[in-house]
Amino acid sequence: MKVVQINCYASGSTGNIAKAIHRRLLDDGHESYIFYEVGNATEKNMFRIGNYFELHSHAVLARNLGRHGYFSHIPTCRLVRKLRKISPDVIHLHNLHGSYLNLPILFRYLEKSAIRVIITMHDCWLFTGKCPHFTFVQCEKWKETCGNCPQLASSPRCKIDTTKKCLEDKKRWLTALSDVTLVTPSQWLADLVKESFLRDCSVKVIHNGIDLSVFKPTESDFRARHHISESKKIILGVAFGWNVRKGLDVFVEMATRLDAQKYQIVLVGTDDSVDKQLPASIISIHRTHNQKELAEIYTAADLFVNPTREDTYPTVNMEAIACGTPVLTFRTGGSPEIPNATSGAVVDCDDIDALEKELVHICETLPYSKEMCLKRANEFDMTRRFREYIDLYTIVS
Repeated sequence: MKVVQINCYASGSTGNIAKAIHRRLLDDGHESYIFYEVGNATEKNMFRIGNYFELHSHAVLARNLGRHGYFSHIPTCRLVRKLRKISPDVIHLHNLHGSYLNLPILFRYLEKSAIRVIITMHDCWLFTGKCPHFTFVQCEKWKETCGNCPQLASSPRCKIDTTKKCLEDKKRWLTALSDVTLVTPSQWLADLVKESFLRDCSVKVIHNGIDLSVFKPTESDFRARHHISESKKIILGVAFGWNVRKGLDVFVEMATRLDAQKYQIVLVGTDDSVDKQLPASIISIHRTHNQKELAEIYTAADLFVNPTREDTYPTVNMEAIACGTPVLTFRTGGSPEIPNATSGAVVDCDDIDALEKELVHICETLPYSKEMCLKRANEFDMTRRFREYIDLYTIVS
């Protein structure tokens, strides 16, 4: 079996998923290829689409003309030539919303070749005019037609509103494919698909997974290094790109509400600009040196709090639970699907009073043991999750 994956990134969350699937395919004796925009080839048969000038030109044109995915003619034609030479049985698309593909050319090839297509929707972009997420601004225009977009300044940024045209094009491209299967990492996103123009497509939920050999209870001197007494409960937050959508303001509010003698808030993934918004009582860690260090911090924490306001299926929730730390999160996106009744709790989005009450309850009564969390974490094993993709390829091929 020959499988080609196309993704914006060669690393990060989606890039790591693609590479894990890629390695699994190669280990099983299949032909596997990855084409990507950003990052470095770290595996066999990984190829970058476009060069710096081509990608930069696409990004500038797209931002100014509001036409993301309509440039990169030459790089996409080169890609199509390579695809014809490979003649894959399955083409697996991941994030297409970068500055590296000409979508009209790509989808024309997919339609004419009648190759089986699998699309993993890591967010909502596929059925909107441009937005990966819309929960925060409570926009539902995508259900009918986009236009007058309230998020032009949000990534992917653009100066001209072409969202109506872009959504119409996506409808035409995707409905023309003869054999397409959509994969979502959460039931929440699968349910949204059924409200969109993709409602008639086959949809399968395959949850993301994590490496349980890395994210596991990992003891360290974290408390001693940061002068946190054993009597204090560590409340941890981890994000990469802290902002209101990620709930930064919630932690700032919690710092004013929680007893400083009993609780210590620690945030990971901050930077200098975030530090300016934080009270002195919050410990700010800009970055960890590796995943092991992150696992040590998860393990040291008493409770992981994720007040995200829009998220598809946050990996940080899984990582915390796998390190034996329960999770408290808002009921938004796919975040509530990760902690079960034995590994965490969920409160309504933006209900700060409920969040505070549940936080104190968990820290004082300890309803979720490390053993309970680790049992739940067995379901996050990435080997099992990526095996589901191989099975899906086999079914569709």
